[in-house]
Amino acid sequence: MQDRPLIDNHKQQGLRKKLIALLKQLGITNDEVLSAIYKVPRHQFLDSVFEVYAYENKALPIGEDQTISQPYTVAYQTEILEIEEGDKVLEIGTGSGFQTAVLSKLGATVFTIERQKSLHDKTPKLLAKMGIENIHYFFGDGFKGLPNHAPFDKIIITASPKKIPELLIEQLKIGGKMILPLDKGDVHKMTLIIKVDATDLQITELEDFKFVPMLKGVN
Repeated sequence: MQDRPLIDNHKQQGLRKKLIALLKQLGITNDEVLSAIYKVPRHQFLDSVFEVYAYENKALPIGEDQTISQPYTVAYQTEILEIEEGDKVLEIGTGSGFQTAVLSKLGATVFTIERQKSLHDKTPKLLAKMGIENIHYFFGDGFKGLPNHAPFDKIIITASPKKIPELLIEQLKIGGKMILPLDKGDVHKMTLIIKVDATDLQITELEDFKFVPMLKGVN
């Protein structure tokens, strides 16, 4: 992600419109989610060499063996969470900041954790430059969450753990929702968790996706 002027021209806006049309074809129906994705210029999160692919529905490298998720994945997770204005959202895996920005555009206050120091250092600068607000950045282990800032209305995990992180469930409010791609070995199964009460979870398995693994510690 290079430090360069933020340019969003008619060509790029036109490509975004085509992307939104594709997301609709793929089954995304929430107009607020589609509008938020349109408002966030994805090409600005990529090194210039990858800009030509910014509005294709594919994951792209952002360094540190990490990727910016494909637009459909971002739209899918966001739509399932049903973000509402004023929601307090914990995001595990800041990465490029694209998902973070989409959550912000929907009116959420985002608490986002990144374990890669280089990404943690540069992503907040980019989002500030873009005027993306209501975001609190933390460098740390996503498995631990942010107990001092809990409870959260929604939790989104953008990497694949092998099991549901118990500490994060504890930080989810009663009635809150968590979306994560569980590592099932051969697939990453998108999973919605609703915290019914202190001991009861409603767990729904959804579509298959591909994510980077969720790792413990920091780097």
